[in-house]
Amino acid sequence: MISKAMQDALNGQIQAEFESAYVYLAMSAWCEQQNLPGHGAWMRKQAAEELEHGMKIYSHIVDRGGAVALKAIAQPPAKYKSALEVWEKTLAHEKSITARINALCDKATKANDHAMLEMLQWFVREQVEEEKTASGILEQARMIGSGSAMFFLDRHLGKDAAKE
Repeated sequence: MISKAMQDALNGQIQAEFESAYVYLAMSAWCEQQNLPGHGAWMRKQAAEELEHGMKIYSHIVDRGGAVALKAIAQPPAKYKSALEVWEKTLAHEKSITARINALCDKATKANDHAMLEMLQWFVREQVEEEKTASGILEQARMIGSGSAMFFLDRHLGKDAAKE
């Protein structure tokens, strides 16, 4: 059985994961409006992934006899200055999620909750990948600036989003 403190912490993370999906959907919409469909497709794929993350935590709570309590999701920003800003915000957002996961690991360690720690290790590995990917795309966007080369990055992102 999961403790109330762990259950509450995980319910907070479900909210953060679902908010992440909203953030990525808003970014996707902005990218689509800017005629960057590859960026938009990449962001939509990320949104779907964030929903999966939230559901993974949801299942963990249920599997351990806890109660899922869904919380309100804040409205995300809808406007950006440039595609570069979108990627800066993406990396910053992923770093904030990493900090949340790390705090959950600390909490689970202090509570001696091995089942939660085991589940969270998947998220730790996932966040390494998420930050690496966002950082790499951000660096490419910085290198090419806002010129016509952005359309080549857009095509590349669209192809990456279509994989799997």
